[in-house]
Amino acid sequence: MADSSSHLNWLIIRDHNAFLLKRRNIRKPFSTEPNNLTNLSSFRYSGLVHKKSLGIVPADKGISVVYKRPKYQTKPAKATVKVTLKHKPRRALKKLKNIINGNRYRRDLRQAALRRASALLRAQRPAAGAAPAAKKGAKPAAATAAAAGAAAPKKAE
Repeated sequence: MADSSSHLNWLIIRDHNAFLLKRRNIRKPFSTEPNNLTNLSSFRYSGLVHKKSLGIVPADKGISVVYKRPKYQTKPAKATVKVTLKHKPRRALKKLKNIINGNRYRRDLRQAALRRASALLRAQRPAAGAAPAAKKGAKPAAATAAAAGAAAPKKAE
């Protein structure tokens, strides 16, 4: 499919491919293909048919940006590049924006990429109600409460 146009490729695979998720009562089918930022089956977001495509996937700490280089479109092993951003969320989003803008890369996908990255980074945050990790060398709360009760002088009644 590499030498034909992306429009022709889309016309061939749009209704029948292994990544489609068709359900009843859903007008627009979903897609599980790689480099599809919104998981919608549409020409704009398809990661299969375009020479340039962009994907955001979770990493151990942070996010990974996966994109295709059009120069190596006939060599799939060299075509994809994976960059891991292990920064704090604000800096990671800024770096992602710089990757998209600086390389003149699919500016129509910028907002969708930032939304997906933001959602992944938000999901990696620790829960708000979770107890903070104990500090190194700190005594457990029960032991300190018992020691404080024993050391306090008792009042005479």
